[in-house]
Amino acid sequence: MQRRDFSRSVLAVGATTTLGGLAALGHSSAQAQMASLKEGTDFVRLGRPAPVDAPAGQIEVLEFFAYTCIHCYNFEPVMAAWIKKKPANVVVKHTPVKFSEAFVPMQKLYYALQAMDLVDKLHERVFSAIHVDKLRLTTAEAITDWVAKQGVNKAKFTSVFNSFAVAGKANRASQLQDAYQVEGTPALGVAGRFYVPGQGPRSIVVAEVLIAEMRKA
Repeated sequence: MQRRDFSRSVLAVGATTTLGGLAALGHSSAQAQMASLKEGTDFVRLGRPAPVDAPAGQIEVLEFFAYTCIHCYNFEPVMAAWIKKKPANVVVKHTPVKFSEAFVPMQKLYYALQAMDLVDKLHERVFSAIHVDKLRLTTAEAITDWVAKQGVNKAKFTSVFNSFAVAGKANRASQLQDAYQVEGTPALGVAGRFYVPGQGPRSIVVAEVLIAEMRKA
């Protein structure tokens, strides 16, 4: 898998594995769980820790995604379900990637929705608009027109979309992507220490084992 390319091979393998099928990991010790994973395949230990924004005592999990990625669209319901039941000391942050300049409008879309407290309402709708309705929400004009059709004030959204604050968050997302050496999406970053490449639902199981490992640190 090459950096800044979307890989289907890893995800195709992971998609055949369900969370239920791997639940047996939870019955073994934390040490055995960690030993059950293959470093370099299931996860990568970062040579240099990535920046972490979560408060002390919290374990940060980043979900690297792109709205145009079909695998991210398929993974989103799995991630959303896990967020509802995740441990209280785990902070999850959606992190839109920038594999080229063409991704910047979609990064800004996410952070504009976040700034306007519209993620819960529109995040999944964006995925659906692109992958079900086949809309090309990849430019500022297409994005603002679509958001306005969702009942959002177009002028206000445009102002937020073009704001310095949103641009700063998009830049920060790109920095985190580079720090975790993200190769494709969806992928997870755990506690600034581990990178979990896309493996379908199994990615969550791997992340849970790594979270348990960080609790021991």
